[in-house]
Amino acid sequence: MSSHTPADTFPRQYARTRRYTVGAPRSFSVAPDGSRVVFLRAPEGGGRSNLLWTLDTATGEERIAADPAALLGGGEEDLSPAEKARRERSRESSAGIVGYALDGTGALAAFALSGRLFTADLATGATAELPARGPLLDPRPAPDGAHVAYANTAGELRLTRTDGSGDRVLAEPDGPNVTWGQAEFIAQEEMDRDRGFWWSPESDRLLVERADDSPVRRWWIADPANPDREPAEVAYPAAGTADAEVGLWVLDLHGGRTEVVWDRAAFPYLGRVHWSTGGVPLLLVQSRDQRRQRILGLDVATGATEVLHEEEDGVWLELFPGVPAWTPDGKLVRIADQDGVRALLVGDQAVTGADLHIGSVLAVTADEVFFSASGGATETDPEPGWIAVGRISHDGKRLGWESANGRPFTSVTSAVHGGGITVRATAEPDLPGTLVRVSRDLPEGVAVDDVATIASYAETPVITARPVFRFAGERRIPAAVFLPTGYDRERDGLLPVLMDPYGGPHGRRVVQAHNPHLNSQWFADQGFAVVVADGRGTPGRGPAWEKSIAFDFAGATLDDQVEALRALADEFPLDLGRVAIRGWSYGGYLAALAVLRRPDVFHAAVSGAPVTDWTLYDTHYTERYLGHPAERPEVYAANSLTGYAAGLERPLMIIHGLADDNVVAAHTLRLSSALLAAGRPHTVLPLSGVTHMTPQEEVAENLLLLQVDFVKRSLGI
Repeated sequence: MSSHTPADTFPRQYARTRRYTVGAPRSFSVAPDGSRVVFLRAPEGGGRSNLLWTLDTATGEERIAADPAALLGGGEEDLSPAEKARRERSRESSAGIVGYALDGTGALAAFALSGRLFTADLATGATAELPARGPLLDPRPAPDGAHVAYANTAGELRLTRTDGSGDRVLAEPDGPNVTWGQAEFIAQEEMDRDRGFWWSPESDRLLVERADDSPVRRWWIADPANPDREPAEVAYPAAGTADAEVGLWVLDLHGGRTEVVWDRAAFPYLGRVHWSTGGVPLLLVQSRDQRRQRILGLDVATGATEVLHEEEDGVWLELFPGVPAWTPDGKLVRIADQDGVRALLVGDQAVTGADLHIGSVLAVTADEVFFSASGGATETDPEPGWIAVGRISHDGKRLGWESANGRPFTSVTSAVHGGGITVRATAEPDLPGTLVRVSRDLPEGVAVDDVATIASYAETPVITARPVFRFAGERRIPAAVFLPTGYDRERDGLLPVLMDPYGGPHGRRVVQAHNPHLNSQWFADQGFAVVVADGRGTPGRGPAWEKSIAFDFAGATLDDQVEALRALADEFPLDLGRVAIRGWSYGGYLAALAVLRRPDVFHAAVSGAPVTDWTLYDTHYTERYLGHPAERPEVYAANSLTGYAAGLERPLMIIHGLADDNVVAAHTLRLSSALLAAGRPHTVLPLSGVTHMTPQEEVAENLLLLQVDFVKRSLGI
């Protein structure tokens, strides 16, 4: 890791290093023969621009495969609005090469820079710019390496030869709001699917998404600080309104085109596409209410589909990374909630049990499945928040398991497997950053034969996080507590409390790691006892835990923050007469909800980018948890904040980026209007030109300082 600048304060370093991600290796791939690992990392000693690197698994030698500065001649990147929006969807804040794709041998990488198309020969180190009509998005080589397909901002899907001899269109928009080869907004934002086309294993055709967002309601996001600028038009599918119309087509390289047919009226959401060697393509499609989904097998010659498996759930069905998939001998691999357990299934057999909560499938080999999983729901787990990589045979008889360095409590932050090689990035509570280990599979158990460690150039934080992990209360709520550095109970007594949750779906905060807790530790060092609690609805504890919030954000998630606070006060020096709460996004909603609904417990709140009116948030997320607003208007009223405005008794600061196109600023403006109408004082901090991610260094740094100042004044500190 790199050393920090002596003059750095934590807020400045935290903002400048993009939360200590700059210089950390990421986006790993393994060549199918296991000969090399490919990854992204900024160079040592400066800059946040990612380079493309390779690691030779035989020697452990690292080599730069592509340097953006050299390819662009030292010029600055020029990002199209579409690329900026795509990065916003994926929460991407770095620069340079932010994504790449490999051919079938893992020897050729394709990537975009400033909307232009580049390739790197990973064997020779040669790079080239290919002819392309940009600005382009998501270039991907064919498995045989002869072509690269890409989408562009004109809505086309195009094909260029890797020998530089030609570029041509495969599909072009047949309407003003049609795109080919691009994942629609909902897929990117809520389904964790950012791809819109998939090569066949034989390189002779592609599966391509066609999306038409003409039915989607248009919103206009203006910059009030610059009234001369034209507002940005955003197609935003708010809850209860129309989604984009999404279809799938088989395109061959010679202009042939076949539409894929399924019951799109009943299953409009295209959640997953999988096309592996030796197996028919798999599609996973969902009903709009997400209580039914089908896994379909596709006949690429006719476009016809066959239902291979259908699931129903009375609450909702989740989408998982890496599934559905085939084993080489034709068994379906999937993750499903059954008998109260989130299990891994091979064929019809569940191969994992109640002690594990499966998160994703990393790879499927001839004999085994590699997966990630967590625990913490049973009495046998003394601490919450661990995540590890497992390996199990198709019949479930042999299970390999490993945490970092053999330690029982750790978090695997990312992992990939291929060619008999596993790459895992692990984090531990008492060590800054992550450790990336490249390991070779052994016949028994998970890989422990280390090949190499990939160096991190991320800066070392100027502070040290000291989380204390607990299961809090009767519900065993996962929690982490932070006290000021050097705190002495006899000398310092009880401390004012700052609750620091996310507290909602897909947002796990209590993890066995160091860097994710630095923000909370810094707030603690300002004189607070900080509590992070993952109540019902957060991932990692089992289906019942996650689904207990159905139709009830405002009740379950807030109740668990109160229970965790009171339970932890029995052990830690928490002054329950001085309790503040802060959060962003869902955490911002929860913070505002806390002072509106429970002023007897919470005495001040900082609410960042909160959803205040759930009818303004998107379809796939909101309707999964609260239902359709036309069918359950009372649920939306009970879970939105504007109806509670008259109950505000405590200091409330609301922060919102005016350029946010995920949680639009209308959320804050509507709550502020309701508070004003009720005569309730409050503070609104608008951030001109800031999106949901708040990537600007000065803004990110000063927001931390302003929050501390507001909370201290509000609690009389």
